[in-house]
Amino acid sequence: MTDAQALENSSYLSSAQAASQEALYRKVLWRLVPILFLSYAMSYLDRINVGFAKLQMLGDLGFSETIYGLGAGVFFLGYFIFEVPSNLILHRVGARRWIARIMITWGLLSSAMMFVKTPMSFYVLRFLLGVAEAGFFPGIVLYLTYWIPPSRLGKALALFFLAVPISGVVGGPLSGWLLQSFHQVGSLQGWQWMLLIEGLPSVLLGVVVLVMLRDHIKDAAWLDENEKKILARNLERENTRIIGVSVKDAFALPLVWVLCLIEFCIGLGIYGMGFWMPTMIRESGVSGMLNIGLFSAIPYGVAAISMVWVAKVADARGDRKFFLALAALIGAVALYLSMSFKDTTVFAIAALTVATAGILTAFAQFWRLPTVLLSGRAAAAGIAIISSVANLSGFASPYLVGWLRDTTGSGAVGMYLTAGSLVVAAVVTILLPGRLVNRQPD
Repeated sequence: MTDAQALENSSYLSSAQAASQEALYRKVLWRLVPILFLSYAMSYLDRINVGFAKLQMLGDLGFSETIYGLGAGVFFLGYFIFEVPSNLILHRVGARRWIARIMITWGLLSSAMMFVKTPMSFYVLRFLLGVAEAGFFPGIVLYLTYWIPPSRLGKALALFFLAVPISGVVGGPLSGWLLQSFHQVGSLQGWQWMLLIEGLPSVLLGVVVLVMLRDHIKDAAWLDENEKKILARNLERENTRIIGVSVKDAFALPLVWVLCLIEFCIGLGIYGMGFWMPTMIRESGVSGMLNIGLFSAIPYGVAAISMVWVAKVADARGDRKFFLALAALIGAVALYLSMSFKDTTVFAIAALTVATAGILTAFAQFWRLPTVLLSGRAAAAGIAIISSVANLSGFASPYLVGWLRDTTGSGAVGMYLTAGSLVVAAVVTILLPGRLVNRQPD
């Protein structure tokens, strides 16, 4: 039985009321998720499109793999330093204004990456991009908890997290096409046009967020008073069962730091794949920028299907822990095999596809856990703590892989290290107390 079904079958909710509430939450999802989905898709694309830019930029600017890895990763140092303050500011000033501010500044900085000439300018702009985007992801997760109670949050998060693979499905071919079609147009290189064109939509979306979103249920003109009361009552009822409510709670809970470790290990897999997949596809024998972009869409397309299917099965069985661990383990094995078959295009792409599906499915399953355990300011701080510490994997992964590629002349060692991190995530997840992470609403 799913969390939502358990809630609907409880004594205080009739079948007619349950149907009415289902319709109400569908209304909420259709109002909020499309905007947030597009925003997160652009966020992920602007974060990792440097992986496609690399295919031309390194030759044009004379950068080594280590320089690229450090530049790709330094983004996450800025993100780490400013993530918790950013999320607390969002909680204070409201999601609408703060998310819009984040998107507009990151879009402008992402486009400004076209002016990179030296390693230092690469590092500085990537760091500032991380500062600008800090707080966006945990801010969105926190924002959803203002509208949707824990028992129903799984579906909303699953839809939201689909933005990652969908951005890969659309962004890969788009990036490849821009690199190929705009190369040396108007005295600019293809990678410069790509960064410029892919950064500007985030600025426009920031304006849309400012106009369309509302901070709280009481501010939503598209809800009538009865609907507002129902949503507020459900939030209040379920939040009374959550174990942390203050900032101090978030820092003091050992489980928060265990979750940081799990998400850090999963993050090594996400960014290992995100920043290096175009290179791995090229090394498997695929030539042409557009072809590399098209092939990169395959793993993300399969990952989107996997994330939705596993979310349904995990909710039906009420076991978040098992499916998170299984997905991470499958991702680890497939990533290892992708290196074993790295010179054979068909097998390499197949292994990369399974690895991507496993890693992103584990990522989506993981983010159910903090929202079950924390509420209020503890949620604002706790989600940001987990996201910021885990995002250090975004610094560690590309830098280590780049350094290992320069040192060993092969990308295999870095991918083996990444696969090992996913095994650690699976093992630690299995050791989590099931009574907390798999609990149903009372």
